[in-house]
Formats: sequence, C-alpha cells, structure tokens
Amino acid sequence: MPPLYTFGDMRTAIRTRLRPMVEADIPQVLDIERESFPSPWPQTAYKRELTNKIARYFVLAEVRDDEGAPPPAGSPGIWASVRRALGATEPVPTSEYLLGFVGVWLMVNEAHIVTIAVREEHRRMGVGERLLLAAIELATDLDQEAVTLEVRASNEGAQRMYEKYAFNRMGLRKRYYTDNNEDAVIMTTPDLFTAGYKKLVGELRARHQERHPDLWP
Repeated sequence: MPPLYTFGDMRTAIRTRLRPMVEADIPQVLDIERESFPSPWPQTAYKRELTNKIARYFVLAEVRDDEGAPPPAGSPGIWASVRRALGATEPVPTSEYLLGFVGVWLMVNEAHIVTIAVREEHRRMGVGERLLLAAIELATDLDQEAVTLEVRASNEGAQRMYEKYAFNRMGLRKRYYTDNNEDAVIMTTPDLFTAGYKKLVGELRARHQERHPDLWP
C-alpha cells in the first residue's frame, strides 16, 4: 500500500519518482516557476537547457494511479537509472503531476544549482529538501568536489535549509536579481568527499526518508 501524504485534514495515498526532466514537462515547470519567482524563465530557455551539455535537470513527480501510469523507479538503482536516462527523450504520462524541479550545471570541479522550485501547494512538505539532496547526490555521483548556488538575501527560509546541509556563505553578488536589484548570497558546501560531510548528508538523508517516505520511491 502506498504511504499516506497529508494535506490538511485530507490523507491521500501517493507515490513519486525522481527522474530527468524532458521537454513534455516544460508546461508544468513553467507553472511552478510562475508560482515561485518574480521573473520566470521563458519556455525557450528550458528547451535550450535540455540540450545544454553541462546541465542536468530533474523533476519530482507524483505518479497517480490512473490506468497506464508507470510503476515508480526503485530506489536502490535510482542513480543508475538516472545515468541511463540522461539525454533520453522518454514520453511523460499524463498521470504525472510535478511537485518540483531542480537544475544543476556541472562546472569545473563543482555542481552549481541554477534553479530549484516547489509547487506552492507542496511547500513545507519536504519536497525542496528532497530536490536539494538529489542535487548533492548527483554531484557526488559525478565526482564534483562541491555544490554551490545563489539565493536571495531576503530568502531566510531557503538559507536555513542550505545551512542545515553545511552550505557556507562565501559572499554577495550585489544587485544580482534584475526584478528588484536584490543581492544574492553565494553559498557553497565543504568538500563533498570528506568523511564528516558524507556522514552529515547520510544522516540527514536517513532522517528525511523517515519523515517523508512518500518522496523516496
């Protein structure tokens, strides 16, 4: 029986899967963007990103129990299946409802999170942290030394989540966001392969799985 997901007083059985983004996802991704950012990217930007050799985009999708919906991917081999699927153009069933997405650029020795967003109705339910863990695990899997990102100076909630994963504040990009000229805080992890950091991520991952088993198919 699928785990139970709580929405207020309603309890609904759902199952999810993490997979590479494909072009058919873009309309839902744009919906999430519009809910999340003052200046969302245009559709053409995501089409370009899906062919960008240094970019990796993933979505966390709710797989509904409609007829023909595929089974969720098994977690033991999830990154093997992700590697096989990179660059694939698999069709996306209409029964999949995107909860959030994350985009990563593979730079020289570091993975840069260029975007991460969660559908408004699914915030504060562990989805953003699940996507962050996916980005960290992808970086580790591809032998990147660190993960880095920019976050709005006013977004204290996101900063607290990153600090939980030992992201350090490395400086400011002044007037980085063009919609309101807000500063961006630059944040970077320690070396991903140190024993201490691997232990931290392992503990946080286990804790997240315990609290949100529905997000770990």
